[in-house]
Amino acid sequence: MARGQITVRMARWSATHPWRAIAMWVVVVIACFALGSATGTKESEGDGDIGEVTRADTIVKSGNFADPDVESVLITSPSGQLDQAEATEAAGVVIERMRALGGVAQVAQPMPSPSRDALIVRVTLKDGDDDNRVQPLLDTTAQVQQQYPDLRIEEVGNLSIGKALDETLGEDFKRAEMFSLPVTLAILLIAFGALIAASVPLLLALSAVAAAIGLSAAASQFVPAVDAVNSVILLIGMAVGVDYSLFYLRREREERAKGRGHVDAVEVAAATSGHAVVVSGTAVIISMAGLFLARDAVFSSFAVGSILVVAVAVVGSLTVLPAVLAKLGRWVDRPRIPFVWRLTASKGQPKFWPAVLKPALKHPIATLLVSVTALLAVASPALGMTLKFPGTEDLPRDTAVMQAYDRLTAAFPSTGTSHQVAVRAPAGQQPAVQAALAELGKRTQSDKLYAQDGLEEPRVSKDGTVTVVEVATPYDGGSQEARDSLNKLRKELMPQTVGTVPGVEYAVGGFVAADVDYAAHTKSKLPLVIGFVLLLTMIVMMVTFRSVVVALTAIFLNVLSAGAAYGVVTAVFQNTWAEGILDFRSNGAVVSWLPLFLFVVLFGLSMDYHVFVVSRIREAVQRGVPTRQAVAEGITGSAGVVTSAAAVMIGVFAVFATLSTLDMKQLGVGLAVAILIDATIIRAVVLPSIMILLGNANWWAPRWLRGRPAKHAAPAAPADPERELTPVG
Repeated sequence: MARGQITVRMARWSATHPWRAIAMWVVVVIACFALGSATGTKESEGDGDIGEVTRADTIVKSGNFADPDVESVLITSPSGQLDQAEATEAAGVVIERMRALGGVAQVAQPMPSPSRDALIVRVTLKDGDDDNRVQPLLDTTAQVQQQYPDLRIEEVGNLSIGKALDETLGEDFKRAEMFSLPVTLAILLIAFGALIAASVPLLLALSAVAAAIGLSAAASQFVPAVDAVNSVILLIGMAVGVDYSLFYLRREREERAKGRGHVDAVEVAAATSGHAVVVSGTAVIISMAGLFLARDAVFSSFAVGSILVVAVAVVGSLTVLPAVLAKLGRWVDRPRIPFVWRLTASKGQPKFWPAVLKPALKHPIATLLVSVTALLAVASPALGMTLKFPGTEDLPRDTAVMQAYDRLTAAFPSTGTSHQVAVRAPAGQQPAVQAALAELGKRTQSDKLYAQDGLEEPRVSKDGTVTVVEVATPYDGGSQEARDSLNKLRKELMPQTVGTVPGVEYAVGGFVAADVDYAAHTKSKLPLVIGFVLLLTMIVMMVTFRSVVVALTAIFLNVLSAGAAYGVVTAVFQNTWAEGILDFRSNGAVVSWLPLFLFVVLFGLSMDYHVFVVSRIREAVQRGVPTRQAVAEGITGSAGVVTSAAAVMIGVFAVFATLSTLDMKQLGVGLAVAILIDATIIRAVVLPSIMILLGNANWWAPRWLRGRPAKHAAPAAPADPERELTPVG
C-alpha cells in the first residue's frame, strides 16, 4: 500500500484525529452556507452572445426604454355568444377598480377582439421589484367575476403566470427534492443492511450540497447564476456524494471483513477507492468545465454549481468520511435491518453477475458485436433529433391562468407569440425609419403568417435613435409556421423595408428568434465541448492507469453510453407514444440545451463506474492474475457497489423525471436511462468483452508514459476467525 499517497495521508490523519476532522468539516460547511447567505445570489440577465437575438436585445437596451409589467383582463362568455352590453359594463367596473389600486400606473380602454367574442382591458403596473404586487389585481379581478357570474373574467400576464407557476412548479420541485431523500435512503438500506451505514453517505452528500449551494451563491458575484442552478447542484451532488461515500465505505467494510483494524481498513480504502474517487471527481470536473466553452450564461452557471459540489464531495469523502468510519468502527453496521442484513453479509458466492458475465467470458467477440450493435440501434433515433426551447404552449395546462392564456391568445393572437423588431439609426433618420416600419406593417397585414389584431404601437427612445415594434404571429412559438414567419421577416421583409434606410442597424429578436438562434448556437458549440472533454478525460485516464488503451476504451464506452441516452430521449420525447406513461405533451423536439449538458454530465458521472471497475481489474492484474480471470474478479467484486451506486443515481434522476416541466422531465429520463445502460450493458457486457479480447494489450503505453507503476493493491490481510462480514460481489 502506498503510504506516501496523499489520499492515504489524509485518511490516516482523519482516522487518528476523528473529532478534529469532523469538527472542521462541520465548520467548513456552515461557513460556506453562511458565505452564500451573506453575499446573496446574483442572477444572470442574459444568455450570452447567441446570434441575432442577442444583437436585438443589445439594441433594445441601448434605447433605455421603460419596461413596465402589463396584465390583461380578458372578458368572454363561458358559453354561447358574448353579451356586449354586459361585457362593456363589466369592463367599466374593471377599469374603475383597477385605477383605484396604488400599484397601477395606467388602465387602457377596453378593446374588442376581431371576432367580437371577447374584450380585453390592459393594466400597466408601476415599477417595482415586489412580485406580490400582482395579487391586488388578481383579487380585484376575482371580485368583478363574482359580480358578473354570467361572464368569464380572468387575468393573464407575465406576473400572474409567473406567480401561478411558482406556486405549482415550486411545490412540484419541493416534492421531488424531498422524495429523493427517502428513495436514496431506501436504496442504501438495501445495499448495506444497516441504518448507520446507509445514513453516512446520505449525510455526506447533503452536507456537500449545502456547502456547494453557499459557495455557488458567492461565486455568482463573478459568474451570475440562473434559477435552476440549485436543482442541478442537488441533482449532481446527491449522485456523486452518495457514490463516492459508497465506494469508500464498501471498500473499508470489505477490508474489515478480512480482519484489518479500523485505521488500516481506512488506509486501504483510501489507497484504492479514495484514489478512484479523486480520479473520477477530476473527470467530472473536467467534463463540467467544458460547459464554459459554450460561452452561455446557463451553461456557465451549471458548470460552476456542478464543479463546486463535486469538489466538495471529493474533499468530504477523503477527510470527514475516514474520520466518521474510524470513530464508528463496527458500530457503522448497526442497527441491522432483519433479512436485508443477511443478504448483504452473505458468505455465498454471487450468482447474478457471473451469469451476466458468462457470455463475455466465453464468447467475447460475439458478445461485443451483439451488444455494440444493440446500443447503436438504441442511439439511432438521435440522428433525427430536433432542438427547441420549451415555450408557453409547453407549460402544464392544469392551472387556471394557463387556460386563460390559451383563451387570450385565441381571441387576440398578437398577445401570444411575437417577434421583436429592433432598429437603431441616427435621430435624423427617424422619419425614414417610421416610413419603413409602416411599409413593413402593410406587408405583414396581408400575410397569414402574421397576426392582424396589432395591439402594440412602435416605441421610440427619448433620443430618437432606437425604435422597437412587436410583429406578432398567430402560431405557437414552437411551430414551424412561427419559424417560417421569423425567417421571412429576417431574410425578406426587413431587408426590403428597414434595410433600405441609410445608416440603419436592425435585428429581430423575441422567443422564436431565441429558440432558433440558441439551437444553432448549441449545435455549433457541441463539437468544441465534446472535443475538449474527450481530450482532457483521455489525458487523465492515461496518467491514472499508465495506459493509452484503457484511456481509449473509456472514451469509446462513454461516447457509446451518451449516444444511447440521446437516442432514448429522442425516441421518447419527439414522439407521442410515451405521453401517457410519463405525463407530458410532446412538442416534437428535445430541449435545446439538453444534448450538450447531458453529454458532459453523463461523461463525467459514468467515469465513476469505469474508474472503480478498471481499478479493481488492475489490482488483480498486478497480483499476477490472468486477464480473463482478472476481469471476472474485478467486475464481480465491484458489482455490488456499482449496482448500489447506479441504483441511487437512477432513483434520484427518476424523481426529476416526474416533474411537470418538459426540460427537467427530459433531463431526468435521459440521465436515469443512461446510468442504467452504463452500469449494466456497458460495464458488465461491453467492457469485459473488449478487455478480454485485448488481453495484455490493455496496459500498453509508450515508454515515456509508463513511469513507475502505481500500486494500490493492499497487502494480504491477517486472518480473522471472528469476522462478521464478507464482501458482496
